This record gives sequence, structure tokens and C-alpha cells, in this order.
Amino acid sequence: MPTNSPMYSEGMSTSDTRGGGSIGEAFARTPPARVTIVCTRRIGDVLLATPLARSVRRAWPDTHLTMLVFAGTEGVLVGNPDLDRTITITEQQRLLPRLALMKRFWREDDLAISVLTSDRAVLNAWAIGRKRVGMVEPDRGRWTRSLLHATVPFDDLGTHTVAMNLRLCGPLGIAPVPEVVAGFRPEDQTAARAALPFDIDREPFAVVHVSPKFAYKRWTADGWIALVKWLRAAGLRVVFTGGRDPEERAELLAVKAKVPGLATDVSGRVSLAGVAALLHRARVYVGPDTAVTHMAAAAGIPVVALFGPSNPVKWGPWPIGCTDAASPWQSRGTQRVGNVTLVQGEGECVPCRLEGCDRHVASTSRCLQEMPAEVVIAAVERALGSFS
Repeated sequence: MPTNSPMYSEGMSTSDTRGGGSIGEAFARTPPARVTIVCTRRIGDVLLATPLARSVRRAWPDTHLTMLVFAGTEGVLVGNPDLDRTITITEQQRLLPRLALMKRFWREDDLAISVLTSDRAVLNAWAIGRKRVGMVEPDRGRWTRSLLHATVPFDDLGTHTVAMNLRLCGPLGIAPVPEVVAGFRPEDQTAARAALPFDIDREPFAVVHVSPKFAYKRWTADGWIALVKWLRAAGLRVVFTGGRDPEERAELLAVKAKVPGLATDVSGRVSLAGVAALLHRARVYVGPDTAVTHMAAAAGIPVVALFGPSNPVKWGPWPIGCTDAASPWQSRGTQRVGNVTLVQGEGECVPCRLEGCDRHVASTSRCLQEMPAEVVIAAVERALGSFS
């Protein structure tokens, strides 16, 4: 894709603020030997930065490529064929350990790329890379801007996270590759198979992710129960995935208790890479706005994603094969793009982009709590029919 593609042409700076020509021109002559992408945020953010990693790998196949992420999020990068190394740091790292880390990797790489606007992310990029590219808030970020050689204005409303990250390809002079990568190794697939009481090559199955990390993204237990019963009646085995968080587990176990013998629970027993392996063999996936839903979309299977307060334009699952320059999703309404159906709760306030109706992560959202099971089941039935 040429560098004047709309994927990364809107309102961005591609100039080297330190003089001597643009970064893209310099790396066109001599590709960087070492590159680090800084994405110190949640699992979903890390996953949605993998298209940028793929773009770097395709442009510069001999470059040593690293991602710097928070500890606990690196599991989504296991088996990623584009990365040579993953570095983890703790989210609440104190000053002295942070300085020690910066000293350890001081200017180790030719290039560091920050996909975040936070001071700490940009500071990490500044320490690691001799050249730095990153995002900045259009109306602020003067301090972080001074640490970067080229910048891209950050849009938190009208541009999808994947497309936003790929706009960093512009200053680098490389083509964006809009492919989310949820990798796994042969041993991850073996472990995932061993966790199931049936042969995934012989029996069709659905993957269902009941509980997201935050309550305001949750659907109802009754809705999940009705869905599981419908899937089993349709001839599909059901596999529950989920995290180890006690609150998430409690919600999943409450649903599981109401459908005894109808589903296999692999939550906490299969790694994220193992979940990725299962998703690649599943007939359909149903889940809320969570990282596993993005993984399912990347696997290319039919996906039904349940959305409430979250902005689909920014956070809708990226459909397989999508090359949209801004976002494949509209802000409002149930919609389908490629292998993904996004079922949105109703209400004039949707999407509010807030943390539930009570404005905190432990509150629920009426738009999801009032979403009928029949609507979700109908979407799953259509998705299965389209990919049969």
C-alpha cells in the first residue's frame, strides 16, 4: 500500500522534528536493526497493537522486533510469529526499578514506537530508542512531543484502535498491514485439546465467554443460560472461556450451575494461546467487549459480540480481512462486517462511553441487562447460517 493511503494520511505529522530529513527516508536507506513497540496497557490494547508489529515485520523482515508490555498481558503475544522478544514491566513500578530498567535498555534500539500517549509509555520509548515515533494528544502533550522525533495526533472517538495504531506507519514510510494476530504454538493446541472431553476435529463446538473483567460490560446470567441451551439444541458442544479473577469466576460458575452437563469450562485451565488455538477450530464465538472477542475475530470464525457502553467505532472487533482507513463500525446500531456481528444494546444514551449506568467499573449497564436472549440467539443463528 502506498504511503499516501488514507489508512494513515489524516492530519498526521511525518516530519523528523530533530532535523536531517524524515525518519521514513532514513529507514528507507537503511532499515532499523532493532525496533521496540511500547504498549503498556491492557490485554486488548496489546492484541490490537499486533497489526503494527506485523507491518514492521513485513517492511523490515530482518529487524529484531520487541514489544514492551505490562506483566500479565504478555500471554496474548505467545506464538506471535512477528516478534523476536517480549519485555514485561510491572504496572505499578516504582521509580528506582523503572530507572534501572531504563538504564538496562538505554538506547538499545534504532527505533522505539509508542502506541500510547501516556507520559510513562513515551518516556520508555525515549529511553529505548535512538529514534522515537509516537502518538500525542492534539491539545496537550507538549512535554511528550519533545521526546519524539515524529508524532501522530491521537483520536479517541472516530478512529478504531487498529487504524489508529497503523497511522504510525506513516512517519516510518512503511505500508500498514491491518491483521490482528492471535498466535499459538503446537504445544498450546495440544494442551487445549487435552482440556476437552471431545475431539474438536470431529464434533462442532461454540466458544462462549460469559464474564468480562468489568461489570459494566456484562450481559445477564439468564441470557447466557438461554444461549447455551439453544447452542446444544442446535448440535454444538459449548466451551466456556474466562479469566482467573474471583468475580469473573463467580459469574461464570453461576451460569454453569444452571446448565449442568451442557458445557465444558476451560477457564483458568487453558492459557490465552490455548484459547487462540481453540478459537481457530470453533464454529462460532459469542462474547462481550473483551480481549477474547478480539482474538475470536482475528481467528476468522463467526463472532457475535455484545456491546453496551463501549464505542464500537473505537473498540469493535476487527473483522478478518478488513482494510478500513478509520473504522469498520458505526457508532450506533446492531451491525455486521465480515465475520463479525456486533449486537448493540438499545437506548438513546448508547454508546455512552462511560463505565456503566452508575459511572464506575462495578456498576451494570441497562443497555446490556435489558438485551433479550432472543436477539442474541437470532444473531448467532444468522452468523452460523452465513458461514455454513
